[in-house]
Amino acid sequence: MISSLKRVIPAALLFTLIACSSQRQLVEVKDLTVEGRTDLPGTGITQPRLSWKLAGDGRDITQTAYQVIVASSAENLEAGKGDLWDSGLVQDGRSLNIRYAGKSPVSYQSCFWKVRVVTSDKKENWSKPASWTVGLLDSTDWKAKWIGLDGFNPGDQPESTFTRLAARYLRKDFSVEKKLVSATAYISGVGLYELYLNGKKAGEDVLAPTVAEYNKRVFYNTIDVTSLVKDGQNAVGVILGNGRYFGMRNYHGQPDPLTQIPQVTYGLPRLLLQLRLTYNDGSSAVIVSDESWKVSDQGPIFANSEFDGEDYDARREFSGWSETGFNAAAWKPVNLMPLPAGVQVESQPNEGIRIKEVRKPIAVTATKRGTYIVDMGQNMVGWIALKIKAGAGVTVSMRFAETMKKNTDSIYLDNMRKARVTDNYTSNGTAVTWEPRFTYHGFRYVEISGLPSAPAISDIEGKVIYDDIASTGTFTTSDSTINQVFKNAWWTIRGNYRGMPTDCPQRDERVGWLGDRVISSYGESFLFDNSRIYAKWLDDIHDSQKDNGSIPDIAPSYWDRYSDNVTYPSAYILIPEMLRKQFGDTLSLHKQYPGMKKWMMYMWNTYRENDLVLKDTYGDWCVPPERLDMIWSNDPNRITEGGLLGSAYYFYCLTLMAQYAEALGLTADAAEFSAIAAKVNTAFNKKYYNAEKKSYANNTVTANLLPLSFGLVPAADKAAVFANIRGRLKEFDDHVNSGIIGGMWLMRGLTDNGAGDLAYRLATNKTYPSWGYMVEKGATTIWELWNGDAANPMMNSGNHQMLLGDLLIWYYEYLAGIKTDAKEVAFKKVIMNPYFPEGLNFVNASLDTKYGMVKSEWKKTDAGLEWNITIPPNASADVYLPATAKENIMENGKAISQQVQAGRGVDGKDKLVVHIGSGSYQFTVKK
Repeated sequence: MISSLKRVIPAALLFTLIACSSQRQLVEVKDLTVEGRTDLPGTGITQPRLSWKLAGDGRDITQTAYQVIVASSAENLEAGKGDLWDSGLVQDGRSLNIRYAGKSPVSYQSCFWKVRVVTSDKKENWSKPASWTVGLLDSTDWKAKWIGLDGFNPGDQPESTFTRLAARYLRKDFSVEKKLVSATAYISGVGLYELYLNGKKAGEDVLAPTVAEYNKRVFYNTIDVTSLVKDGQNAVGVILGNGRYFGMRNYHGQPDPLTQIPQVTYGLPRLLLQLRLTYNDGSSAVIVSDESWKVSDQGPIFANSEFDGEDYDARREFSGWSETGFNAAAWKPVNLMPLPAGVQVESQPNEGIRIKEVRKPIAVTATKRGTYIVDMGQNMVGWIALKIKAGAGVTVSMRFAETMKKNTDSIYLDNMRKARVTDNYTSNGTAVTWEPRFTYHGFRYVEISGLPSAPAISDIEGKVIYDDIASTGTFTTSDSTINQVFKNAWWTIRGNYRGMPTDCPQRDERVGWLGDRVISSYGESFLFDNSRIYAKWLDDIHDSQKDNGSIPDIAPSYWDRYSDNVTYPSAYILIPEMLRKQFGDTLSLHKQYPGMKKWMMYMWNTYRENDLVLKDTYGDWCVPPERLDMIWSNDPNRITEGGLLGSAYYFYCLTLMAQYAEALGLTADAAEFSAIAAKVNTAFNKKYYNAEKKSYANNTVTANLLPLSFGLVPAADKAAVFANIRGRLKEFDDHVNSGIIGGMWLMRGLTDNGAGDLAYRLATNKTYPSWGYMVEKGATTIWELWNGDAANPMMNSGNHQMLLGDLLIWYYEYLAGIKTDAKEVAFKKVIMNPYFPEGLNFVNASLDTKYGMVKSEWKKTDAGLEWNITIPPNASADVYLPATAKENIMENGKAISQQVQAGRGVDGKDKLVVHIGSGSYQFTVKK
């Protein structure tokens, strides 16, 4: 069109038209998500939340209105016919969590949608189409039955302490007699399953489905298998593994002798499968798990355990077992194995686990024992795929470890405790590349035995697994220690996302300790979009709550640990606020509030003593001990009284509950929580505060830091109490001397009270105890103990995130200056108020928020400070510049045009605040 206009339009006007045409293309509506996911198959949510982002390079781009159209077919959507929902043009700037308000969905439905956005320049933009599908909304929709093998074979060892149970192989033949349009599998296999159709694996998830509190609910997955189903005869097969459903240890009704905690088992593996076929004549059919299936436990996987590994004998393989024509005459009829009454079957709400990275080793070395040590160069979570060429009957073993024994060629296994961490493959004489299905390991090193010759590096691949969530944050600085700690944290966090946030991935534990994630969940949210795993984990906690309100220390409650302490279950109270602030998720609070209130009142009514809830079990866990060979300190000057920890945290939970109740319009609840908080405040200071010394209890850093962070300290005494914190840190040569309970508030507490320099020193220390000490000792993940290179192996994981405390929050909010506003949440408004420490020359950070990419890149120059900032469309920022005069600030080489206001930095110094809209900016500030 423009070329034809050249004949009649002057060049200057033509350039203007081209520029306007180009400008219209700068804003794009993209990244449509349903419940935060670009792919939401088979959801059970009837009013899902819809979101989108705007993309564009222009400045001050905001959304002023939107229209959502949802249709029952792609054709209707293309025609603009919203037969399921047409919101009409809504004058609203929101682009996050718009609740679907159309016709009630029905089972198996496909929903196609797009959104029109009107921006502040009066231009309209349509997104590309997106879709989601609906699962089985009612229990009566399930025609399938739970099936399995209700018994053991002679090789199983259910009564042994180290239980062994063979995988179950199940199969059925079926036919497709009409022209197929689609085929969708709705499947749950507990503990774990793999689905095959006509010999090919369906879906990309591994270790599926996600974990659950199995006595309350189990999850199913929805998989599009259209490409795997053919006309005529077909075969479907499923392998069932044990996972956390069948107990990996049997202590015969007694607790684990080491931990003294009972372990929970739920029964034998079982399958529920409904395969829905739709035809071009509009009809449909279902293939279901029922009595017609056959089963065998004589297959090649004759043992599988997340703790101990997988045993595979290729001589027992069923050639073509999941293909048509297989002779299953020797297989058994399946048993019907219904779930216990009351257990719900629901669509999995969070992403499944996938192979997220494939790595090559950095070295393979031979030992004097004739084995080979594989060094992956990185402590990781997953397994290895190994090329094996060995004679029939030869067993190749792979044993996994995080470290090597010092000055030897042997892997270090003591910290695995009783986990056997070994995969065994027995060859049938055929060369193969093998990897396990129903186990995983935390490891850097693998010792391989049984190979007839040395493996090449090219023969080995490390498969890195974790939940299929996006990595959202990047962070680099001029300090190499900070950079490596950040990298170690990134590896640690992703290695412990497996449908629940686990404590560790390697020893005989691997559970979701609530205390580990009270604040860590917040820091993690700057590195990963962890919104759905934590929303789901809150459901796990709720499911594990007892009728009286008690919450366990571990959820799901695979270890039966209900100690009724305060600090660990407080994760149930704090995490909803993290989800609200970081991701704009208010639904979690609505869902969990009744359970949260139930726990708060249970603790108050059960354990109140003189208006304090003093209950504590673990203390300030993992205070750095006075000797490197110790786990727990024996120094009373380092140990904080448990009653102070419990009562301080209970007070903080009360303040949050009052805020939550107010936000939910529950004014009576808000008043009750506020009244209890006032009583606790008075009682706490009466019991623990020494007004003369301006310190709490025995004057540990944690004893003073918690009251200061939670608002319990008398206003006039805050500076004096903080002086005691500085003094105690000085006694320890300005090194960390708090455990995980105090560490959750340490870096922010120091900086907020004018000691950002001290926080920076803690962040960059390289001697014990510090994060940098781990780096100096060669760690590539975060240790469980500050002295993880020397401590007792009974509790000495090399891959544990709990010691991070609030460090990652400090990296992003205080060094990079990327913090969400408390009201315009999810980084709709960004508060950019960094601390610029002496000795740190630059910080480059980014965060892909729910509105788009936020970047903060500052560096110190001879002239002052240069700061490059990017804010996504439909968002804004308050930028705190280290200047007191406007004339000292330039923006893109010109005098600043924006209005400025007086503000105060996190370091207490005066600053000038500039409010900016979307776009890219370069600010320079003269010294």
